[in-house]
Amino acid sequence: MQEEYFTKQDWIHFRSKSIEWQDKYMEKLCREYTELLSQDAKASKKFWTLVNRIKLDKRSPGVMLEMRKSLLIQNIIALIYDEVINVEDLADFSNKLQERVKSLLEFYTY
Repeated sequence: MQEEYFTKQDWIHFRSKSIEWQDKYMEKLCREYTELLSQDAKASKKFWTLVNRIKLDKRSPGVMLEMRKSLLIQNIIALIYDEVINVEDLADFSNKLQERVKSLLEFYTY
């Protein structure tokens, strides 16, 4: 039962922050795509490289998350692993949530 590790306010806050985090991440991706398209290469190579890159990137939690309360902790862990956010970005969340995320990150890094 995941809900024992976060509060109702955490869930509400996550829903609003995730939009901000994802938008920031997608802005980073757009800059990377611009760099890719600016390379000195054939148009067809740039096009297909971009198509393949977008195909991979659209599966990232930085682009798309399944927004269910039961997945809150997993979504946060995924965002951290994909370098969309870091632990410091959770400062506005409850201590209960922060402690759970930190303990899971420690567990999975061993």
